Amino acid sequence: MDSLTQIVLGAALSAAIAPAGHRRAALLAGAALGTLPDLDVIPVNLLTDDPVSRMTWHRSLSHSLLVLPLIAWALWTWFRSRGGRVAQSPVRWFWAMQAALLTHPVLDAFTVYGTQLLWPLTVRPAMWSSIFIIDPLYTVWLLVACVWAWFARERRSAQPALLLGLALSTLYLGGSLWAKQRVESAAQPALAAMGLGDAPRFSVPMPFNILLWRVVAMTPTGYVEGERSLYADRGPMRFHAYDSDVDAYRQVAGYPSVARLAWFNHGFMKAEQRDGQLVLSDLRMGLEPDYNFRFVVARGGAGGWSEVPAQQLQWPWKAADRLPAMWTRIWHEPALPAGKSEAASATAAP
Repeated sequence: MDSLTQIVLGAALSAAIAPAGHRRAALLAGAALGTLPDLDVIPVNLLTDDPVSRMTWHRSLSHSLLVLPLIAWALWTWFRSRGGRVAQSPVRWFWAMQAALLTHPVLDAFTVYGTQLLWPLTVRPAMWSSIFIIDPLYTVWLLVACVWAWFARERRSAQPALLLGLALSTLYLGGSLWAKQRVESAAQPALAAMGLGDAPRFSVPMPFNILLWRVVAMTPTGYVEGERSLYADRGPMRFHAYDSDVDAYRQVAGYPSVARLAWFNHGFMKAEQRDGQLVLSDLRMGLEPDYNFRFVVARGGAGGWSEVPAQQLQWPWKAADRLPAMWTRIWHEPALPAGKSEAASATAAP
């Protein structure tokens, strides 16, 4: 999630657990601990300029549920040895610090990016993908609760405000899982009718909401992409088919950078040739044809491919055009193409 969300989540949790007399200190400490794991980008960027390594090392050690409890314990031990608030209430501060740190990677796992919760074990990153990386309706309750608690200080209203903020944000997160299940249920029969019932797939909400979703399923020649508005859509899901250069991808699949990407993004990539280069796009983040992560991994062509150091491409994303259209799409289901029935639209991909 975005830094502001992690800051207010850590602050709200820490302040709700710490003693009332330590509330402002707990808000500050929780905010710092809540954003601490994302500072891994600083050493990662200093250690390597390889874009694949930078992408896949992020959310690894610093987001591991096998590592963070030890970091929280070490910090707690150091602060307790110095006296002050932590020494005055060591048990509460122990759990306040643990909660502020450990909830960071768990919340990140609800996004699609990929969080290595069990690093250094080589299990694939968790990507539960039920919430977008920035969602104001998750964050606002925590932000209001933290502001209220900051000004209320030791007054009795601060604790209920913190608990209410945490409860409402948690309910919203639960609602995102319910919404995801609804979308998956709508996608399954449409994909099964296309012979893709068992195809690898993922669903992810569109930016800033949990009402409009995108579903992608892999096919032998590429992938299909569909949208679902939980507010507007009533008929079968419609999917559009897109090609990927699967032959070229097979030729480069053994390259270390390609294998690393495939492990990290669960194989949800498309391959395309551009100006004699083979470009791999991460299908999880973006919308056809614009994706956030694109990497040149080889050069060549029909005569074969030669591995090159991975290079990340920056192609413009027309957000100014996309976001208004997305907002309209939430409230309106597109009309069927001329001459197609609802049943046909679920099984045919243009």
